Formats: sequence, C-alpha cells, structure tokens
Amino acid sequence: MIKTEDIINIASYFTIIAHTPGRLRVRVNPKIKSESENISIEDIESLPKKIDGIKKIKINKIIASVTITYDANVFKPQVWEDLINKQNLEEITQIINNLAKEVM
Repeated sequence: MIKTEDIINIASYFTIIAHTPGRLRVRVNPKIKSESENISIEDIESLPKKIDGIKKIKINKIIASVTITYDANVFKPQVWEDLINKQNLEEITQIINNLAKEVM
C-alpha cells in the first residue's frame, strides 16, 4: 500500500517534460528501481482509485516516462510543480491526505 511519504519520495525521481493544467508528463530517473521494495508499478497505477483528483496514470517503461491526468480544479498545477521540486511538502501532504479515498 502506498503512503504519502512514498509519493513524495517517488516524485524525487521525476523531472518535468511537459505540464499543462490537467496533464503532467515526467521523465523517470532509472535509479527509481532502488525503490522497488517500497513501491511497485501497480501501486503507482492504482493511485487514481485511491486519491480523488487523479484521473489516470500511464507508465511508459520504454521511454521511462509517466503521464498523469488530473483534475486541475482539485490539484492546482503549482502543487505538482512543488511536489517535483520538493517544495511546500507539508502542504502537499495535507492535500493528499485530504483527498485520499481510503486509509493509505
């Protein structure tokens, strides 16, 4: 089961390729494989079922990218920018916890 801390940690492996309100595409650092004991691809792909506002997550292993489709009214675009840049993490943790559909 994925936790908020895991989301913040995993985000540290991402760099933004493209971002428009409602759609974020990130490059994934190959070093993320070191996290495989803590989080799986299935955990990441299941986030839309667990957190309101995340509509879809598409993982492309071949080009090492992740595309996240989200509701820009629920997750302001700046929240994603801050998450990737490790800024305002306490606020982001509160937002994620408030939007969690189940105990994570």
